[in-house]
Amino acid sequence: MWSIDPTSLHLFIAVCETGSIARAGERELLSAAAVSKRMVEIERKIGAPLLLRSQRGVTPTAAGQVLLKHARSIMMDYRKLQSELGEHAQGVKGHVRLLSNVSAIMEFLPADLTSFLETHPNIQVDLEEHFSSDIPRKIEEGNADIGICRDFVPTGNTCVTPYRFDHFVIVANKAHPLAGKQSILFEETLDYPQIGFSMQTSMNTLMSHIAGRQGKTLTYRTHVSSFDAAYRLIEANLAIAALPREAVERYARLYDLELIKLEDPWARRNFVLCTRANDSLSGAAQKLFNHLQTQALGAQAHSNLGPAIPLTP
Repeated sequence: MWSIDPTSLHLFIAVCETGSIARAGERELLSAAAVSKRMVEIERKIGAPLLLRSQRGVTPTAAGQVLLKHARSIMMDYRKLQSELGEHAQGVKGHVRLLSNVSAIMEFLPADLTSFLETHPNIQVDLEEHFSSDIPRKIEEGNADIGICRDFVPTGNTCVTPYRFDHFVIVANKAHPLAGKQSILFEETLDYPQIGFSMQTSMNTLMSHIAGRQGKTLTYRTHVSSFDAAYRLIEANLAIAALPREAVERYARLYDLELIKLEDPWARRNFVLCTRANDSLSGAAQKLFNHLQTQALGAQAHSNLGPAIPLTP
């Protein structure tokens, strides 16, 4: 019976993720020779080649892919063990790693987390912002417990549960030709320069797909990385943008912006909760998951609306 220590597993994951023994060494502050020695030792213990080595770097073999999958799971459990035991010693009764896209953070997630932490003060929640398109993969790889993303991104083998929804509107300067309209179809906006979001790759893809259905191409004046930057550009009447009403309306008066309802059925968008398939959540993570679901059900009951219409790019 062979065994592999956690450090070697961690280094093997680093080699696979970077595609290079040298880069893995740089990331882990070790020499390439030390990392290479560990890889050779793992292969010797297992009795099978795990890495294909070439001048371009390294890639895992079929056996290496199997080890990588289980190594990630083992290391996730190992980190959980270290974290939870350490936190119990400090009086913390649980630790949850949560990933979310920026829209959820701008809209409803802060209130949901606040109400959760008020009733669970001994549970620590670490929140990280990521692109929707990246979140399911990170959950599947064991980098977090729960993820919040848009429903139209590929979710892989994760378990997906409906969460919240929002409504996209056109945000324009009050001097813009579209200003004054109560509602509009998205295709009516395609003759005007728009603002794209580097942080919302999935939404950019969706909007381009919708424009393509109309035989048109989106014209972007610029791409920005924050909602605030978009507000400033719209305030200067340089472009318009399609943004979630729930994220914008509190800032509309500050920047003197006009919000125009989108009549398109797809303008109401869903968020989903992602968790690892066939993997039970820790007690603390399950409590947060249940709380998020409860808050979402309450919000939906108040809205008296059904689910958003699905649209996949």
